[in-house]
Amino acid sequence: MSMHLQTCTEKIREKLGQNSSLQARLKFDCASEGVVFVDAISVPHVVDNVDREADCTVSLSLENLCALLAGNLNPVAGFMSGQLKLAGDMSIAMRLQKVV
Repeated sequence: MSMHLQTCTEKIREKLGQNSSLQARLKFDCASEGVVFVDAISVPHVVDNVDREADCTVSLSLENLCALLAGNLNPVAGFMSGQLKLAGDMSIAMRLQKVV
């Protein structure tokens, strides 16, 4: 697992907190660079790097995930330009904007 993936995982854990309004399971899939899985249904929330089923999957490069978390990539602009792709429940991705 790369250092960047670990940093992104920690940042998501921090931003999400122990109890958010997300109420979903979400996966950031960075292909060969790994995944960040978020279980925001369980309390406290679980944020780890285990690849499992999610209600919504965001596929993007690790570089774009870092940019997203740093506020350098707008989620809507990223989606429109193809820098990130969504699969599953789109409404979860919309709620995610409040978190990241």
